[in-house]
Amino acid sequence: MDISTLQATANRILLDPHYHAPLSLLKALRNGLVYGTKVRFPHALVMILLFRSGPLPQKLSSVLKATRQHAKNLATFAFLYKAFMLLQKSIRPGGKEVKSDSFVAGLAGGYYVFGRSRSSVNQQIVIYVAARVVLAAASLAVQPRGDNELLGGQYGGRGGMGLLSMSDVSREKVRRNAWPVFASLSWGCVMWLFRYYPDMLQPSLRSSMTYLYDNADHWDSFRNFLVHNK
Repeated sequence: MDISTLQATANRILLDPHYHAPLSLLKALRNGLVYGTKVRFPHALVMILLFRSGPLPQKLSSVLKATRQHAKNLATFAFLYKAFMLLQKSIRPGGKEVKSDSFVAGLAGGYYVFGRSRSSVNQQIVIYVAARVVLAAASLAVQPRGDNELLGGQYGGRGGMGLLSMSDVSREKVRRNAWPVFASLSWGCVMWLFRYYPDMLQPSLRSSMTYLYDNADHWDSFRNFLVHNK
């Protein structure tokens, strides 16, 4: 069998509607691995090389370990989320999706992947997601209702829930001021925590803040004033 025949066979399987569900699970797994690697590797490389002490091989090993964990966790979550979505549809008459399905699937996958281990990588991912949930919830509350059903392969986002009734002028004021308030409060709170309760912060964040702020108060020569922090 030549290459062209193999390609034709593969394309026929990939495009067959009967195989779409299981193939979507494999694609989700693949996407999680690729995206997790692309996001974590450069971040871990910079942070560990700059802020962690130790020999270079040990640092590189830590970079690879963090990258592997991030990629594995995102891949596992993506697979489980899609699997739970398919499972819920399969046990429902007519195979229809309801609005609670995504929440239940996210809840189950989030617990299995991120809830059972409080590693630094998991904490960073969860905190990242939580911050964006807070921002989205604020927008959701003030945006008027709209069409948020799955349409043409794209999810909603064309409206909110309209929980707070307000005029267009008031809504624009909230939209304009929400981010400055959120950013200011976030930084005010984290600097207060770092100043008085640093052990409550995530170790990588605490290390970065120590480098930026605490180490700025200490030097005894030109070298550790400008060339090297300590």
